[in-house]
Amino acid sequence: MATVPTPEMKGWFAEREDEKLWPGQRFCLKVKEPLHHEKSQFQDIMVFETTNHGRCLVLDGVIQLTEWDEFSYQEMIAQIPLFAHPNPESVLIVGAGDGGVLREVCRHKGVKKIVMCEIDEDVVKVSKTFLNRSTATAFEDPRAKLVFADAAKYLDKEVATESVDVVIVDSSDPNEGPADSLFTDSFYKNLARVLKPGGIVCTQGECMWLHVELIRDVLQKAKAYFPTVDYAYTCTPTYPCGQIGFLLCSKSSDAEYARKARREVPAEMAEKLRYYNHAMHKAAFALPASFEKQLSAVRAPARVCHSVVDYAIYGAAVVAAAAAGAGVAAWIVSKRK
Repeated sequence: MATVPTPEMKGWFAEREDEKLWPGQRFCLKVKEPLHHEKSQFQDIMVFETTNHGRCLVLDGVIQLTEWDEFSYQEMIAQIPLFAHPNPESVLIVGAGDGGVLREVCRHKGVKKIVMCEIDEDVVKVSKTFLNRSTATAFEDPRAKLVFADAAKYLDKEVATESVDVVIVDSSDPNEGPADSLFTDSFYKNLARVLKPGGIVCTQGECMWLHVELIRDVLQKAKAYFPTVDYAYTCTPTYPCGQIGFLLCSKSSDAEYARKARREVPAEMAEKLRYYNHAMHKAAFALPASFEKQLSAVRAPARVCHSVVDYAIYGAAVVAAAAAGAGVAAWIVSKRK
């Protein structure tokens, strides 16, 4: 069990012990002031002020974010797929009740429609109250629609086929909690169904130091529905081992689709970003040798196009971006080799 901060507690918060997800280790933060603690319909929710890391959100005894380093995760899980896509207009966010991913998506003026599906409304309410100076700053954006539902069921019943450009899945860990259904074969099948040709999915992908077998398993599931699957990571000090990854799946046949930033970062946005830039985008896909060996067989992007439509959609995007129509034919030929 986690050590729960109370008004009398002036010491340290310790994450719960979990021999499945992070055997032999647990992270601690020094508590300055407990702020909130409740039990929602789905999970235990806690917020406290730390001495050195700003405010901290904890779900079921596990640190979800601190204001000190949250941007290293929020920016990368959102900006990698958003800049990899040539022109994202429709975005679906799954989870992310703290509001951080929504904040990042709303930085893109070209995005016209955002649907955020979060199972626990209380997480959003708590975040609006206690994290409104950091992550929970974009809930009032007129482009955003909040849906409180089980995302797996919502995706299956409510989201139309080929209706979304980018899907970002910011889930908690799979440990018999509300996020379990987001790591299943059927969930990835539905992600592929709702994605437009040339679209991209980015999901929370666990820590390669601890979960390389789980990562390999989920990548293998995704390969059944996406011609291109990949893995990237970021460094977030208050997450287990200081690292967390992302699974990126695309309907494009481009072997390095997710690895390329296709638009410049606008100057206004660049001033506000604290982690993401094009160099970090590219570097995120460079894995240590041992992990590359373990994941290469399932990580290697497919060379077979999902459909003829995929060539047309992606080819049109290249034309618009490069303003050089002659380059499209050469690109298609090179990918068929």
